[in-house]
Amino acid sequence: MNALTPALADGGTLATPAAAPATKPQAAPAPGLPASELPLATRVFAFGVMCVGFFIALLDIQIVSASLADIGGGLSASPDETAWVQTSYLIAEIIVIPLSGWLTRVMSTRWLFAFSAIGFTLTSLLCGWAWDIQSMIAFRALQGFLGGSMIPTVYTTAFFYFSGNQRVVAAALVGGLSSLAPTLGPTIGGWITDSYSWHWLFFVNLVPGIFVAVVVPLLVKIDKADFSLLRGADYSGMLLMAICLGCLEYTLEEGPRWDWFGDDTILATAWITAITGPLFIWRSLVAEHPIMDLRALKSLNFSLGCFFSFVTGIGIFATIYLTPVFLSRVRGFSAYEIGCAVFSTGLFQVSAIPFYTFLAKRIDLRWLMMFGLACFAAGMWQFTYITSDWGWQELLLPQGLRGFAQQFALAPIITLTLGGVAPARLKLASGLFNLMRNLGGAIGIAACGTVLIDRTNQHYLHIAENLEAGSSLAGAKLQAVTQYLATRMDGDTVRAHATALKTLFTAAWNQALTQTFADAFLLIALCFVVAFAMVPLMRKVAPPKAPSADAH
Repeated sequence: MNALTPALADGGTLATPAAAPATKPQAAPAPGLPASELPLATRVFAFGVMCVGFFIALLDIQIVSASLADIGGGLSASPDETAWVQTSYLIAEIIVIPLSGWLTRVMSTRWLFAFSAIGFTLTSLLCGWAWDIQSMIAFRALQGFLGGSMIPTVYTTAFFYFSGNQRVVAAALVGGLSSLAPTLGPTIGGWITDSYSWHWLFFVNLVPGIFVAVVVPLLVKIDKADFSLLRGADYSGMLLMAICLGCLEYTLEEGPRWDWFGDDTILATAWITAITGPLFIWRSLVAEHPIMDLRALKSLNFSLGCFFSFVTGIGIFATIYLTPVFLSRVRGFSAYEIGCAVFSTGLFQVSAIPFYTFLAKRIDLRWLMMFGLACFAAGMWQFTYITSDWGWQELLLPQGLRGFAQQFALAPIITLTLGGVAPARLKLASGLFNLMRNLGGAIGIAACGTVLIDRTNQHYLHIAENLEAGSSLAGAKLQAVTQYLATRMDGDTVRAHATALKTLFTAAWNQALTQTFADAFLLIALCFVVAFAMVPLMRKVAPPKAPSADAH
């Protein structure tokens, strides 16, 4: 039987609550109508408000990436210190995302989201007011921790509010925003910094943050708080998870810059990760009320969905990292010019939303996911033809393929992975699903950073060998450049020769760096080829019924 034909049953599916481990029942529903029975306009507006918070939390991951030099200059910080403006946010966010499922059950969806929005807004204000690099790093870590729980909460809310074709539209919106926000981050950040100042990278969050914090408690009433869960919580598991993920993120973020295990701190955090990781897995499997539902991975669909989420995280975050770095190092673009050059990705993704929504109601989502993964791989393959002259015109086709592909890849992954999860397990499963995407991004960026360091030197040595082999041609070229420069330097041949040598070195180094970027994009393309080949293993399962009062 064709692997893409619908299956009547899936032994590993999460669609039935009976398959769930014995865990404490979820919090009781809020009074009134079940979430799925509220008027459609009310559900759409409430969900839209939550998407605003979701978008700004994701946007802030990359909004500072094109402006780190400006932030460092304003706070009198070195490049190594300034890098922590982004690293601290990522470490804090990756810790809180898997905690969000448990926090939602304790505080309720609306109050956790409102508290996250308030905290995110307040820490955004503090980031804009930061007086030195230490205060900035501390406030950014708090910002990531307090705002990070908004991300997986939106995923679960979509499946509580909507069913049938409405879920397709909701998943398309969430999938679009989850890849659009980090893609537009450098563009928006570069424009804000060039037009105003880096402080406004954070002040821009104030109005939407306050709006979300006020409206969500009034409209979102999916469940009630259950503070009794605090008594039986797996606090040792939380501690192990926080240490493991924090050290892992630090190792991946800082490893490429500090020669990996040649640095004592990187070696120490790697060992801590290697020890606490297995301990956390063991604790999650034996604890009565684990903080993360690792048993969900016994479902083939869910485990594959987490793998696809991991690969899309590599593709989205690694390419967002590589493209601005290429335009900055090789082309010398400013933050604003970089933003304009990568903006086309967002335009193509937005244009893909109506096409995906139309097709998703008529075509098996696995076919659409295969199409999206194939287009993403093709876009990365187009990047392998990159030259040192590429600007926005040359980037248009590969970025267009990537932007269009992101919508067709991520949205069906969300629906197929979380759409069959029983309501009682959805919150914990969503945290794991989102964690895999962020881990994919962290590992992808670390791998690309290592490639840029290691392969650039190799390519440069190869170019130097070719220049030496053709020394007569290279000598003639050097002499011609020297003579040209001497005419512009009042006949100073010594200075002209030195300038010509520097020009030749710069050209060779830029060529080596460009070839290295091609290697990194090829590596990403291969990841998507593997993911494409694994899609037929995913099975189409009927989603569980919309949650009712008894389902909570």
